[in-house]
Amino acid sequence: NMNFLPGIWWSLPLVLVWATPPVTSSWWYMGAVGSSRVMCDNVPGLVSRQRQLCRRHPEAMLSIGRGVAAWTAECQHQFRRHRWDCNALERGQRLLGRVLLRSSRESAFVHAISSAGVVFAITRACSQGELKSCSCDPKKKGSAKDSKGHFDWGGCSDNIDYGIKFARAFVDAKERKGKDARALMNLHNNRAGRKAVKRFLKQECKCHGVSGSCTLRTCWLAMADFRKTGDYLWKKYNGAIQVVMNQDGTGFTVANKKFKKPTKNDLVYFESSPDYCIRDRDVGSLGTAGRVCNHTSRGMDSCEVMCCGRGYDTSRVSRMTKCECKFHWCCAVRCQDCLEVVDIHTCKAPKSAAWASRT
Repeated sequence: NMNFLPGIWWSLPLVLVWATPPVTSSWWYMGAVGSSRVMCDNVPGLVSRQRQLCRRHPEAMLSIGRGVAAWTAECQHQFRRHRWDCNALERGQRLLGRVLLRSSRESAFVHAISSAGVVFAITRACSQGELKSCSCDPKKKGSAKDSKGHFDWGGCSDNIDYGIKFARAFVDAKERKGKDARALMNLHNNRAGRKAVKRFLKQECKCHGVSGSCTLRTCWLAMADFRKTGDYLWKKYNGAIQVVMNQDGTGFTVANKKFKKPTKNDLVYFESSPDYCIRDRDVGSLGTAGRVCNHTSRGMDSCEVMCCGRGYDTSRVSRMTKCECKFHWCCAVRCQDCLEVVDIHTCKAPKSAAWASRT
């Protein structure tokens, strides 16, 4: 069967390009003889090491495409109540690329979550037998012991070490070409993202014995849902540490001596973030005009914060909702359709709604 990928957003921080060739384009056919070289040579923005990995593991590029979709959705979920909401493109503008040009908290998060997305996708592909170069974790064999007693390794343990190894080789390849401060920052945050996925590797077991008793257990290691990684990195984003390069240029030191030195799990950044209140192409900001806000909230999604003090408009809309739901034995929930009238609050635009640009 031909495996086509109609479009991959190569929006990993290492590559920022929207590649959408025709579905019939031959270089998207992974199975064709010699097609991997053609495909890999036609993906813009890859450095030589990434092209080598692409040619050697063309099937892994499909997994990376799924990883891109996963981390993009997770980024948008985590920032859904913030002025910058991780929406990458508008009218063809590569705004996410502009964000990544800055050494800000947002850039730190994007590098971490995208690196994590590749680890997750490659590891999952290994377990599902989609990659020739890996399978289930080969180290999880034989017997072992935990707090509940002895058990046998069985099933298919997620091969997280392979996923991390591949992601490190592919994602870090571009950063390793440079030795500047920004490259070190990106490498640090990439590693923090990879470590975050492994942090939520959990042991799952199945009991064997009379009446389901756990006299015998078979266990395996499995990754948690990607949302756990996203939630963890979101906390790291909120606690990200501003750093400066040390004098010999080999590492970081905290910008404010009152804060602790960052660990390998922390996110680091150099520049303060813009406020993202207005449309500003230079910083990758869409602004908050027209964004829905919560007039009863006191958080980042409040109308006061989201609208940057410009005020908001209120419109009354009608929508259908499920109501008067009742459980019927056995086993259904039946609901009525109800018309609900709600007020929607949206941020006012600034007096000048055009793109801001520093000239």
